Amino acid sequence: MALPPKTAEPWGLPRAGPASNQPPNPGSHARPRLPIKQSAAAGLRARPLGSNTAPALRVMVQAWYMDDAPGDPRQPHRPDPGRPVGLEQLRRLGVLYWKLDADKYENDPELEKIRRERNYSWMDIITICKDKLPNYEEKIKMFYEEHLHLDDEIRYILDGSGYFDVRDKEDQWIRIFMEKGDMITLPAGIYHRFTVDEKNYTKAMRLFVGEPVWTAYNRPADHFEARGQYVKFLAQTA
Repeated sequence: MALPPKTAEPWGLPRAGPASNQPPNPGSHARPRLPIKQSAAAGLRARPLGSNTAPALRVMVQAWYMDDAPGDPRQPHRPDPGRPVGLEQLRRLGVLYWKLDADKYENDPELEKIRRERNYSWMDIITICKDKLPNYEEKIKMFYEEHLHLDDEIRYILDGSGYFDVRDKEDQWIRIFMEKGDMITLPAGIYHRFTVDEKNYTKAMRLFVGEPVWTAYNRPADHFEARGQYVKFLAQTA
């Protein structure tokens, strides 16, 4: 299993500037991009969410439409009355979700099955907290900037908690609460962002198909092929 280079930045860094000024530049570590039929979004057409999890662990992930109130992004930002979002709605956005037993992640046959079936060959572990992540405050702000990737983003929460926010078809924010045992895949081309919650602690496994390409393209990034493929996927699930 490949280890990340010592100079690699955590959790999807380095980050590119506005995509209109940053054409793709995969460099010497480039690899062929997966066609859309192999992406997380396409995979959902063949497998329901949670199909790899043990029945005793299969639970509903918590997700809801965010309110528009200003303030600390680490707060839940649940509207009143609430607007919950279910697994089926996330599936139609191309979001994969599993519930696993994080206490046995080092030797978990369910995790290995997912990795084998989806070709998640690369992995590492990152701890996001003030004591473990250099330049913590700066990086938390960067993670929360709206962006997309040209490849799927796969995260498995081993301890702690946090939020992934994704855009729906009407460009509204959906907040997905991630805690220990939650594993998520965001498809290439989806606009999203991440933040810790008020506990300020997340330990996560990062997985990737082949060698990782961390570049994040801040919105607007609609000219990328990955974005165009994702928009087509959304139209097919309408």
